[in-house]
Amino acid sequence: MSRNSHLFVVLGATGDLFSRKLLPAIFSLVVDHQAEITVLGAATSDLDEATFQAASRSDLAAAGKSGADSEKWCDHFLHYEKIPTDGDYSNLAQRIQQLEQQHDLAGNRIFYLALPPRVFPVAIQRLGQAGLTRSPGWTRLVIEKPFGRDLQSARRLNSIVHRNFDESQVYRIDHYLGKETVQNLLVFRFSNPIFEASWNRDRIDRVEITVAESLGVGERGGYYDRAGALRDMIQNHLTQILTLVAMETPVVFEADAIRDEKVKVLRSIREINPDHVVLGQYTAGRVDDEPMPAYVDAPDVAGDSQTPTFAAIRLELDSWRWQGVPFYLRTGKAMKERTTQIAVTFRRPPVCIFHGRADSCIDQSDVLFLTLQPDEGFSLEIEVKEPGESGRLRTIPLRFSYSEAFGDIPEAYETLLADVMEGDQTLFVRSDEVEEAWRLYTPLVDTPGEPHPYPAGSWGPEAALDLLGPDVTNWATELL
Repeated sequence: MSRNSHLFVVLGATGDLFSRKLLPAIFSLVVDHQAEITVLGAATSDLDEATFQAASRSDLAAAGKSGADSEKWCDHFLHYEKIPTDGDYSNLAQRIQQLEQQHDLAGNRIFYLALPPRVFPVAIQRLGQAGLTRSPGWTRLVIEKPFGRDLQSARRLNSIVHRNFDESQVYRIDHYLGKETVQNLLVFRFSNPIFEASWNRDRIDRVEITVAESLGVGERGGYYDRAGALRDMIQNHLTQILTLVAMETPVVFEADAIRDEKVKVLRSIREINPDHVVLGQYTAGRVDDEPMPAYVDAPDVAGDSQTPTFAAIRLELDSWRWQGVPFYLRTGKAMKERTTQIAVTFRRPPVCIFHGRADSCIDQSDVLFLTLQPDEGFSLEIEVKEPGESGRLRTIPLRFSYSEAFGDIPEAYETLLADVMEGDQTLFVRSDEVEEAWRLYTPLVDTPGEPHPYPAGSWGPEAALDLLGPDVTNWATELL
């Protein structure tokens, strides 16, 4: 028996999340890191184990992980248990004990809720009723986003979680935090004095965080029409990135110390002015030279839907480091290109000495671009003199590419699942973080207002540019 072996129980194992993300990530951990993982898939679907294993072999092949090793692992370490739609988990508990004896496991268990959010409370309560919140080893619960729909529902869900699990057992997963480039934000800031010394209101003019998706809602219209851009992206992904950009130096590099600083950032954000929010909804257009129908024409979307597919927000932090520096969060579906990027614009020189007129220096600002996807890396845009007698300045990038330096980067889920196995909560969201984020955005999701139309394949509604102020002519990401 190995103390490191464990049983990975996936509730909702017949869904897309397991087949496309979790299963390939788990198998990569088995092959690349020699993780000792036995998987029990559980769902309400009436499948036998052989059918589940065969489907999983096909899913791994589709992910580029076919071969004798994957087939052998699926046949020996992948199991399935049907759970009742409205019953308890007593049969699941018995199967877990049987598998732990069969595979000589140490009693370490991970429960992953790959379920629709509306089912989270029931699933958590049933785990508690079946006595599955404790084990001979350790027990950990992984919960997908979205965690609640507003502050009240998030508090209610936290209450149910804490009645059954200790917070030290809970891993609220946000796959954006598993990206290597997101994690490297802390190293970038705190291990490079040249940047840390400039990371404040004296040197930085503004910070823009953009998560743009070129795809529309596709077949997810039913879910998306109940969520929208604020719930789907702003409250979790973009706000989590914001906290890492803005946080103070933690006392030690440990999970709670880091999460303490993230919570302080959230508490420092002023109440959001409705005038600092621009919402949009995409109309018909072209993306990558292909036609895309309007959002309201997507499957399962109401023809008169007012759900925003775009959101841009200006945030202001009342903190010593960031007073007076605006933070802009922007996200949208069906936009011109797919990118996740942080753009840090530094203040212009106080005096323009290389041109005849001061207003010709208006664009003379260094910009640091941290690209999280695709083409992960960073670029520092600086001014240099062109050769010759003209005296003209040109903006030249100093670039770093992760793929060029390190080759392939692990998938986010692979990184996060490895952390769950190790018991490292650094990249996971704590209960008070969730509630502080919902405190900020609940007034907006309660009364979202009418969205501005924007054509698919654009950078969103023109009204979003007005958030940046009269002296700014473009979002930084659009200038690359």
